[in-house]
Amino acid sequence: MKASQFFISTLKEAPADAEVVSHKLMMRAGMIKRLGAGIYNYMPMGLRVIRKVEAIIRDEMNRAGAVEMLMPVVQPAELWQETGRFDKMGPELMRVKDRHGRDFIIQPTSEEVVTDVARQELRSYKQLPKNFYHIQTKFRDERRPRFGVMRGREFTMKDAYSFDRDPASAAKSYEAMFAAYKRIFDRFGLTYRAVAADTGAIGGDLSHEFQVIAQTGEDAIIYCPTSDYAANIELAEAVAPAAPRAAATQALAKTPTPGKSTCADVAAFLGLDLKQTVKSLVLATDELDDQGVIVKSTVWLLLVRGDHDMNEVKVGKLEGLKAGFRFATVPEIEDHFGCKPGYLGPIGLLKPVKIVADRTVAQMSDFVCGANAWDHHFTGANWGRDLPEPDMVADIRNVVEGDPSPDGQGVLAIERGIEVGHVFYLGTKYSKAMNATFLDETGKPALMEMGCYGIGVTRILGAAIEQNHDARGIIWPASIAPFEVALCPIGMDRSEEVKAAAQRLYADLQGAGVDVILDDRGERPGAMFADWELIGVPLRVVISDRGLKEGQLEVQGRRDAEASKVALTEVVAQVRSRLSA
Repeated sequence: MKASQFFISTLKEAPADAEVVSHKLMMRAGMIKRLGAGIYNYMPMGLRVIRKVEAIIRDEMNRAGAVEMLMPVVQPAELWQETGRFDKMGPELMRVKDRHGRDFIIQPTSEEVVTDVARQELRSYKQLPKNFYHIQTKFRDERRPRFGVMRGREFTMKDAYSFDRDPASAAKSYEAMFAAYKRIFDRFGLTYRAVAADTGAIGGDLSHEFQVIAQTGEDAIIYCPTSDYAANIELAEAVAPAAPRAAATQALAKTPTPGKSTCADVAAFLGLDLKQTVKSLVLATDELDDQGVIVKSTVWLLLVRGDHDMNEVKVGKLEGLKAGFRFATVPEIEDHFGCKPGYLGPIGLLKPVKIVADRTVAQMSDFVCGANAWDHHFTGANWGRDLPEPDMVADIRNVVEGDPSPDGQGVLAIERGIEVGHVFYLGTKYSKAMNATFLDETGKPALMEMGCYGIGVTRILGAAIEQNHDARGIIWPASIAPFEVALCPIGMDRSEEVKAAAQRLYADLQGAGVDVILDDRGERPGAMFADWELIGVPLRVVISDRGLKEGQLEVQGRRDAEASKVALTEVVAQVRSRLSA
């Protein structure tokens, strides 16, 4: 490709609404142009990256035995009504009507459509397993689109769906996709982690997120540096303290704490370690009648150490809370505790509540908690002596750096990540709702076991830039860069020797299979170099009259501090060697 034939549109400054690095640099590098809130034109430079990402994905999906198809962006509402998601999904699902008043949706994902295909086409166990995938536009009507392609409304996703005869074979399909995803992200050239993830309401234990490591990532990734353990914050287990609960050494005392309603303020006021305090969180569960009217409510008191935070996902898995919970109202709190929020605790309750203590709290002694009296806390509180043992002890908190690893192989560390892929065992959630069955060996119908596997194609661009950039611009891994090499001839419009050498090298690199662009725009060297550094092309080769007289050209990697001089006859080999490395 020659630059004069291509379209290059760089900017010196990013638009004011660009918030994160990837958004700023993609706009400045001319890779995207905003059309509307969360909707972008992918310009030629950005589209080249997308096509390279897609090619890697397609290659590895085919290698893993998946079969490509293409499902429509606009889908009939009837399929989504079968699974109940037409009503349940909420405002993120874009609903439209055609000229006849029939309901349709703009697809955010394609479980319903692919399950409809499977129930029509996969009739016998002999046709299983099968894995269909497509790379298609998606739309989710985000309340607040932001961060460019990181959280846009329209985006491209690769989604795949496996169909199996039983859970054992579904697990094999899952493992095949997990391995394929590792190969895909290895080929992208990105630093990533595959972390165990929560499976939500579906249950089971097969779910992994693929997280690109970046300091700007929204997700907290928990891992053990001395083992293979990795999980997201929702799933990471906080193990119980190894030491038994210490014996009480203090008497219970109702201590004035005027104006100190938070654990941090109380600890500072009393001159204690924050780890000696206990935080109270009050939840409620409701029993409904057939008409959806509340007939009974139960109040729950959850206790976590003052320096810890409650994990709502873990709480939602507890017996009695898994059907759904809410935070208790102020009247409910006053009715049970006799006090407004801020000084609540498990001692001296007006009415019984269900008490759930985090594993760490259950091991504490001589702790500080609210006294259910304004401006007062109890000090020297102890289980068994001052209050009954909790109704339930469970892991209900987020882990923190330095906690023991659940695998017993060290301690936990935390880093930030950007989720760009997810593999998930669905079971029969959709096949049951849509009656997607096959005939087994005995001729009896059985529900298909399903898995789903997604990669955010356009989100990969943002994640890659968040991980790989500097003050000058983007630094693309060679495998997904818009071009692998930029040829930068200096004075090509004035020197026949430079022009001829540039054209020969351009042809030689193309013949060697290198994705090269020849910058024949006639730009000044500074402007030309700045453009390619901003765009992030991995290698730059500079051709000049002086270099040609010396029989040398300058080759510089995007991360290199300075250029290296390479003999003209060795440039092609040098370029190929550096790209393959």
